Amino acid sequence: MAGAGGASRRGDGERVAEQQLEDAFSAAQAGAAWALRVLYEELAPRVHGYVRARGAGEPEDLTSEVFLAVFPRISTVTGGVAGLRTLLFSVAHARLVDDLRRRSRREPFVPYQPEHDARTGPSAEDEAVTALATADVHALIATLPADQRDVLLMRVISDLTVDQVAEVLGRSPGAVKQLQRRALLALRARAADEAVAR
Repeated sequence: MAGAGGASRRGDGERVAEQQLEDAFSAAQAGAAWALRVLYEELAPRVHGYVRARGAGEPEDLTSEVFLAVFPRISTVTGGVAGLRTLLFSVAHARLVDDLRRRSRREPFVPYQPEHDARTGPSAEDEAVTALATADVHALIATLPADQRDVLLMRVISDLTVDQVAEVLGRSPGAVKQLQRRALLALRARAADEAVAR
């Protein structure tokens, strides 16, 4: 997790990558299409990870919507890549809230029945283990209150700074730090309880 001073603690390779991202941002603001692709490829997985972990119905579609909303306004974004990240996650959070509200008013979906699915795909033990581990992490995070979950996902999965998360959620940096601390303590306690139960 990179804090506000994360760039100074990063290795040379990461600093170069961050500088390349800043260069791509400047080029995108000047209208270079290749630069938009670079920004999308770097930032979309983080946005997707956030909305997926928060329970978006169609995380790929929602991620695309976020970039379609932000990219036309990229020439007005200030603050470099950090400003772009903040705007992306502000839009992602707002769209996610809308998506969750909209879905809560609909009839529940028919549950997935694997025996009726004729599609095939690779099945390896490693994939199964990874899926179980991911499911365990999602289940653990899902036990947190929504505000703690948002903060933790934005800080860990999306790699936003405390200030960026505060701006996205409309809270003070101190409140974000407190929510992150509470979330981590709660997760540690639950993980310890589960280890004892096993």
